Amino acid sequence: MTTGLFFTQLLNGLQLGVLLFLLSAGLTLVFGIMNVVNLAHGSLYMMGAYFAAAGFNAFDGSFLAAALVAIPGTLLLGLLIERIVLANLYQRDHLDQVLATFGLILFFNEVVRFVWGASSVYMNVPSWLSGTVNLFGLPYPSYRFAIIAVGLAVGLGLYALINRTRVGMLIRAGASNPVMVSALGVNIKGLNTLVFGLGAALAGLAGLMAGPIVSVQAGMGEPILILTLVVIVTGGIGSIRGAFYGALIVGIVDTIGRAFLPTLLRELFDRSVAQAVGPAIASMLIYLLMAAVLALKPQGLFPVKHG
Repeated sequence: MTTGLFFTQLLNGLQLGVLLFLLSAGLTLVFGIMNVVNLAHGSLYMMGAYFAAAGFNAFDGSFLAAALVAIPGTLLLGLLIERIVLANLYQRDHLDQVLATFGLILFFNEVVRFVWGASSVYMNVPSWLSGTVNLFGLPYPSYRFAIIAVGLAVGLGLYALINRTRVGMLIRAGASNPVMVSALGVNIKGLNTLVFGLGAALAGLAGLMAGPIVSVQAGMGEPILILTLVVIVTGGIGSIRGAFYGALIVGIVDTIGRAFLPTLLRELFDRSVAQAVGPAIASMLIYLLMAAVLALKPQGLFPVKHG
């Protein structure tokens, strides 16, 4: 294993981590404040990617047009879902929320198949980000580095919003004690809508940024939803800080594990055994990590601070 390869995979893990953060930040607040299990969050990511691809292809490969279609479009879609579906589920059992939002997954998968067809849709990396950047003497794709930069910028923006504004104070209070916040006269309905809309916009941004490096297809939201759930359980439900650090940890562990664990096992065990179990163990690493965190810190590594 060369240092260059390890550093490249570390950056790939960081890139996956910031994408997961864009998804988990909104979802963890929806869990923490609204107490709603929203399995359709991955579908918002998928719709953001499709909106981005549609805008990109309709405006002659303009990435700016893709962004102007994807983020507002996903924000509007999220607000419609919150008002039409979730607003009726706040006082219902979590099982009802799971069933309703699982139904939304099936609905949106069929919508994209009907509108865009069963084949994958593609969008290219913008030409001004198609090269490489030199990081410590190693070339790294400019677009993947841009994803890392955008994710970190969003993280700083969310930190400022949550910790430096009145709205952020209400969001933090709602995540800690939503009943008390409502009793103090805060418009919890408006706060719920704001939080869900913010989460939907971030999911749309994640879909926009992922569009050029993944295959945009029906069902692409479910695998990343699973990773996102691992992130918020590991980091701490309702915690933006937990979502950020949890996403980076999960992204790096998953990427490094898949890249190097099978090779390491071939050094320790018979080659045939290593080839059989290496990829399976690598794919299980993040779930083993989550289990260990739950055993040692059931509230997550960075839970919401009370008081």
